[in-house]
Amino acid sequence: MREFPLDKVFQLLEPGPVVLVSTSENGRDNVMTMSWHMMMDFVPPRLACVISEGDHSFQALAGTRECVLAIPPASLAATVVDIGNCSGAQVDKFKAFGLTRKPAAAVAAPLINECFANLECRVADDTLVEKYDLFVLEVVRAWADEAWPELASTSAARALPKTLHHNGDGTFRVDGEMLDMKARMRKFPEFL
Repeated sequence: MREFPLDKVFQLLEPGPVVLVSTSENGRDNVMTMSWHMMMDFVPPRLACVISEGDHSFQALAGTRECVLAIPPASLAATVVDIGNCSGAQVDKFKAFGLTRKPAAAVAAPLINECFANLECRVADDTLVEKYDLFVLEVVRAWADEAWPELASTSAARALPKTLHHNGDGTFRVDGEMLDMKARMRKFPEFL
């Protein structure tokens, strides 16, 4: 083993998939690219995400306390990167990148039709925002493209679009082979 640079550790742990975050404040919709997120709880589903105070979306999320996390397929890679490389303060990203807004059921932020899943979220905890820009979101409604089957079976999960995973250095990976380890997990039911 060789020592690894501390300023590159995030590249080893970079989460995925890359998502688009839509917000709406004062009648103006915006979308940003985000990869720093993690699940925190199952039911209700809660997740943590980092949105920098320097991002245009930060003020909208902090002010309205709601957003949509939209999961794009890997086929939108170029659009996802382009969205992340401009500011919603100067650009109407929905218009500039040809994204189709769909009304959400529980939040003002729009769903993104080109994404295969959309999660309507509300801020559940903002106690770490000032220190770490970390928002805890609760998913209040979830939507999946009608073309994608339920995720109950392994074969259905394989039918889902491939997702993007940021390596933290301007490169991305596309998710790959799925390993079905359910039988092995059943060997230790006390841990399930």
